[in-house]
Amino acid sequence: MPKLKTHKGAKSRFFITAKGKIMRTKGGKTHFRRNRSKTARRLYDNKLEVNKVNVEQIKRLLPGV
Repeated sequence: MPKLKTHKGAKSRFFITAKGKIMRTKGGKTHFRRNRSKTARRLYDNKLEVNKVNVEQIKRLLPGV
């Protein structure tokens, strides 16, 4: 059986923590950025946990991780 390949798009968008949670960043961080306040821009730096509904799909895309 051939080796499973990692989906490169998913690899760049998601990362797995030491406890096994799959995390993602918020979208739209750089679009129309200058119109936002510093506080609003800072909110985009936070990482979010992936919804439980999508966890199995993402794990299939990241077999070696």
